[in-house]
Amino acid sequence: QVQLVESGGGLVQPGESLRLSCAASGVIFRAYTMGWYRQAPGKQRELVASITSGGITTYANSVKGRFTISRDNAKNTVYLQMNGLKPEDTAVYVCNADSTLIVRPKGGYWGQGTQVTISS
Repeated sequence: QVQLVESGGGLVQPGESLRLSCAASGVIFRAYTMGWYRQAPGKQRELVASITSGGITTYANSVKGRFTISRDNAKNTVYLQMNGLKPEDTAVYVCNADSTLIVRPKGGYWGQGTQVTISS
């Protein structure tokens, strides 16, 4: 029933940009904080950015000033604008929906992920 579908990943060169999208269905979108996580082989999953329903954002220090998270509640979609991409940004990017007010699985809901590769 609940589904998060990411799109927008791809292969780009250092310094280029990508915009990731995550479309949610089966959830009361405005009740959830949305987040983007990433995981590279051999590394722990890390939170890249998150945004509450009211627009309060957080960012990992490694992406501050380069990435921007936003959401369109009318479209049930969260975005991650990624500028100035670096090779170390290479990872599978996964969107997450979580809530402290709504009954949901521990850790919230997760998408399947989209691959982002930055390489010369």
